[in-house]
Amino acid sequence: MKVLITGICGFVGRALALELPALCEGLEILGLDNLSRPGSEHNRRLVQGNNCRFFHGDIRIASDLENVPRVDWVIDAAANPSVLAGLGPGTSSRQVMEHNLLGTVNLLEFCKRHGAGLVLLSTSRVYSLRRLCSLPVEERNGAFTPNYLKIEEAGISDKGVSENFSTEPPLSLYGSAKLASEILSLEYGSAFDLPVFINRCGVMAGAGQFGKADQGIFSYWIHAYQSRRPLRYLGFRGTGHQVRDCLHPRDLACLVAKQLKAPDKSGTIVNVSGGGASGISLAQLSHWCAQRFKPHSISVESEQRPFDVPWLVLDSSKAEKEWAWHPMINRESILEEIAKHAEANPDWLELSSGT
Repeated sequence: MKVLITGICGFVGRALALELPALCEGLEILGLDNLSRPGSEHNRRLVQGNNCRFFHGDIRIASDLENVPRVDWVIDAAANPSVLAGLGPGTSSRQVMEHNLLGTVNLLEFCKRHGAGLVLLSTSRVYSLRRLCSLPVEERNGAFTPNYLKIEEAGISDKGVSENFSTEPPLSLYGSAKLASEILSLEYGSAFDLPVFINRCGVMAGAGQFGKADQGIFSYWIHAYQSRRPLRYLGFRGTGHQVRDCLHPRDLACLVAKQLKAPDKSGTIVNVSGGGASGISLAQLSHWCAQRFKPHSISVESEQRPFDVPWLVLDSSKAEKEWAWHPMINRESILEEIAKHAEANPDWLELSSGT
């Protein structure tokens, strides 16, 4: 079986390239990346050292896919993953759409041409921003938690946000592009008889993640805390009580391996996350860092940013039911792995973010 991983020199793409061959016997990995991110060259050496055939190309440019040979599957891990992408000075809304939507169209045409299946890595940010922000929450132990007795929204339980929660706009430019990509992928799958799987991922986290606050908050926070960089609680009255879950890419690889082996189950959309057990607030993460390293002051900026949510934890019960999948790497292991990487690589933020 031949598999093309786009964005293979990113954090998730690299992890899938390194993990999947051990999970799928006889798997041949091809990789495509435009090497635009600081740190990409570091990952290219890793994947090429793992017998991956690498192609330098950009999914936004259809002709860059012309020299890629036929494969059985495409795993799309190429994206601009920031919910703030396309907003404000120094960032382009057009580029967000080119990366996260036009790139999907080009990959779908590639899949159509070769009869290949698609595994689309989507995001928890396809869920309605307005409805998430309107959920009643209360503070417990330094973290927001929903008041479930007052919630009437479908798709919310004490396990988290399920796949039938509203995707009503606004979402963000990033979230809207990913939701549109999901719809197009399912349409291509139906029209051209292509197997398609859509995985809505929680916040990916682990050692070696590129260090940007809007793209890998767990990695960024721990690296910045350990190196005594300035850190701020943004919005929510400057409390740091906002909560997200985390998922290690090795756990994602286990699910993707199952999907590659079962094209007959095509068309499913599942949440993939660490769930409530992996959820943690920034204030709680700071407390963890203070114990793991030494205390470091956090400044406060109470002004609310437009796309921040107080709480977002995914319910992965559907993935567990349909795929007998559940995360094996717990939150403590993920945080400790990042902390050790921060200690061993004190210049990682400079290397991976260009700052």
